[in-house]
Amino acid sequence: MELGMIGLGKMGGFMTERLLQGGHRVVGYDRDAATVQRTTEKGAQGANSLDGLAGQLKAPRAIWLMVPAGAPVDDTIAALVPRLAEGDTIIDGGNSYYRDSVRRAAELKAKKINFVDVGTSGGVWGLKEGYSMMIGGDAAVVDRLAPIFKTLAPAADKGWGRVGPAGSGHFVKMVHNGIEYGIMQAYAEGLDLLRHKTDFNLDLLQVSQIWQYGSVIRSWLLDLTADALAKNPKLDGIEGYVTDSGEGRWTAIEGIELGVPLPVISSALEMRFRSQDPEPFANKLLAMMRHEFGGHAVKTVASK
Repeated sequence: MELGMIGLGKMGGFMTERLLQGGHRVVGYDRDAATVQRTTEKGAQGANSLDGLAGQLKAPRAIWLMVPAGAPVDDTIAALVPRLAEGDTIIDGGNSYYRDSVRRAAELKAKKINFVDVGTSGGVWGLKEGYSMMIGGDAAVVDRLAPIFKTLAPAADKGWGRVGPAGSGHFVKMVHNGIEYGIMQAYAEGLDLLRHKTDFNLDLLQVSQIWQYGSVIRSWLLDLTADALAKNPKLDGIEGYVTDSGEGRWTAIEGIELGVPLPVISSALEMRFRSQDPEPFANKLLAMMRHEFGGHAVKTVASK
């Protein structure tokens, strides 16, 4: 089967490589010509424009987008539509907001172009291990594209599936990432508590490696944590700044709107916010309030 791939960065590049290994024909396009060149060296067909991409694919065409969520997706779709025909399919494999995906599907349906949203998990390990894919879209369209999903997945019958109509794939991936926030936070807090029990002189790497086998908390995230500790036991040179890419916020907002309590996910999200603030003003206020009502000492810093 053939596929157009727009966005040949790290994730898109790895997905393209896995598809090529599975015997599929891939036509790749990226705004960076050097990235396209690297992809063609691995066996893909390159395109230096959207016209070139569309022109190299047979109808009905399927084009997979791996571009940043938000305006870049809308802009890419707007540029693609004049170059597509009835029955063609646009696949968004990025981390788009599910409500945007519902809207895009409706807009494209009016033009008789199919839209499939694929919540994709696997990161840089996907090339080797395969990708977990949560897919939203018309059942017949997803079924026609099944050979692509079977190749990208960990196995033909594992790690992928159509979960519902357009938008549902990105909704499930959003919740997946919210859960990821909570699991990561729990590991981080637990290991930090072990680190502070100095009278036991615990080896965090050793404990992590023990937990990897037989423990009810073993997981791939724990495996990656142990790998990181093996490389840098004290995390020297790492700043405690944790970004949030949007999915955790969207998950928390959805919980509020549906009246579903999400205390773990919401707390994990708030901890990321706190890590991003180099001088938490709220903490300063707390210190000053204690000083005002109780005369408690306040730590000061030397002026710069």
